[in-house]
Amino acid sequence: MANTVEIDPYAGRALIPHDELQTLTLTQDKQNSRIARLTLNRPERLNAITSEMPGEIRRAVEFANHCDAIHVIVVQGAGAAFCAGYDIGLFTATGHDHPCQQESVPWDPMIDYRTMRQHTDDFMSLWHSHKPTIARIHKYAIAGGSDIALCCDLIVMEDTARIGYMPTRVWGCPTTAHWTYRLGPERAKRMVLTGELVDGVKAERWGLVSETVARAQLDAAVDALATSISAVPSGMLMMQKMIVNESIERQGLLASQTMATLFDGITRHNPEGMWFRRQSQAHGFKSAVQWRDSGKPIP
Repeated sequence: MANTVEIDPYAGRALIPHDELQTLTLTQDKQNSRIARLTLNRPERLNAITSEMPGEIRRAVEFANHCDAIHVIVVQGAGAAFCAGYDIGLFTATGHDHPCQQESVPWDPMIDYRTMRQHTDDFMSLWHSHKPTIARIHKYAIAGGSDIALCCDLIVMEDTARIGYMPTRVWGCPTTAHWTYRLGPERAKRMVLTGELVDGVKAERWGLVSETVARAQLDAAVDALATSISAVPSGMLMMQKMIVNESIERQGLLASQTMATLFDGITRHNPEGMWFRRQSQAHGFKSAVQWRDSGKPIP
């Protein structure tokens, strides 16, 4: 499906032609040519992640990194939400063959790992980007959507928006593994052991995001931050970001991602994960999610 939705009132010229991307757009800001806007563009599905989206994120980031005029990348979502996670309907459907939902026995964890590691590395292009990245979160950044947001350098969030990784209850492990490094062990454990969502106010109080504002002020806050960063020479931005990233990576981020990506595959193929998938196939994804979030034991 080619992009047909005009999303961003700030959008200037397309840096990558819209008909070359299926799930997002990359444009140069009308008001400030040093700002690129990477817009997840599946609004009819709350920008849910497809198999193509991670690779397109990487392609857009790499393009912006090779564009000397760009100093900062704003990552945002079209329509009602930033990103509602993976499009589970595509991954739980009966008869849909995918490395991450193998029906064969025994399950091959390394086939699963290769696919999910590629997605993880694609999301991490935002982290490794030479140009700073800012996530603009409204409504939801949940499950895989939180992976995208947390791979960005900075997050500006609507105060009533929600962020979290509910699939840690059943059928998922956050492969990018950023929670501990942003929150510390106590609060990271609270998030991943409960699968709870937190709003922008709590996220800012906990240090998960840089800033939280009311929805009416979200664009202005993002633009102000992006404009401030865009005024700094790109080489300076690159060096300062590399210093901070290096310190986090030396704490074990990349090794944590290897373990988390392996565990993600296990959560989808252990008994509880297979129950979740069968429940989705038999009764619909909403039924499986309602059971998962009800507090009742998984059969």
